[in-house]
Amino acid sequence: MDINEWPDVGDFVVCTVKDVVDFGAYTTLEEYGGKEGFIHISEIKAGWVKYVRDYVREGQKIVCKVLKVDTGRRHIDLSLKDVNEHQKRAKIQDWKNEQKAAKWMQFVAEETKIKDEELDKLRIKLHESFGSLHSAFEEAAINGESAFNDLKLKKNVVKSILRIAQENIKLPFVDIAGFVDLNCYLPDGIEVIKKALMAADEVQKEGVKVEITYTGAPRYRIKVIAPDYKTAELVLKNSSNAVITTIHKLGGQGVYHRHNETVKA
Repeated sequence: MDINEWPDVGDFVVCTVKDVVDFGAYTTLEEYGGKEGFIHISEIKAGWVKYVRDYVREGQKIVCKVLKVDTGRRHIDLSLKDVNEHQKRAKIQDWKNEQKAAKWMQFVAEETKIKDEELDKLRIKLHESFGSLHSAFEEAAINGESAFNDLKLKKNVVKSILRIAQENIKLPFVDIAGFVDLNCYLPDGIEVIKKALMAADEVQKEGVKVEITYTGAPRYRIKVIAPDYKTAELVLKNSSNAVITTIHKLGGQGVYHRHNETVKA
């Protein structure tokens, strides 16, 4: 089943070269049920092209940019020259990811015993919600069941997606750490410090883990594990700020240390 029946102008598409002729090349679009596209010789390469076969050959997988779509004539004009190496690599990787995700969906269907019609509806729902099937599995690996809270999927389907996602997707995680020095000379000083540290746990973000450990008076280590560095830094900053703000309000003192940066309250 084709989730998108026709590509949009400007899309990058994976094609297989079907036939090379003097004035261009005919291709089939892998993601659109083998619909035919054509690359005119002027769109093969910037500059003058004498022989099209010097640049493409039958059976070759290439990435093209969609220039025009004529659904009436069932014709798609493509450009090879308008795709740079970065765009090519990114598109090929996306395509490979979707192929893997399509196989995972078959595993879900077999495990949950849903019929083909229901599977097609599930694919469409996931694609519309996450942009791609692979993204749906990535979200499952990162956020667990909460990734599907708004989709009203059957519990056994969600559990199957989660299991397959956790088994097959290796998420890139980073971990960073900062330190807080906490002091409180009030009679209940220990409780004040505990409450301040608990404030760090309340800074929650999906897919992010915050760990607090005691390293020796008066220092505590705040470690953040997140999918990317930017998110990790943000959560670390918010967590440490919460600790320092809380202990200050309760009558204590706090100092945050991170990469030669010190924030006091």
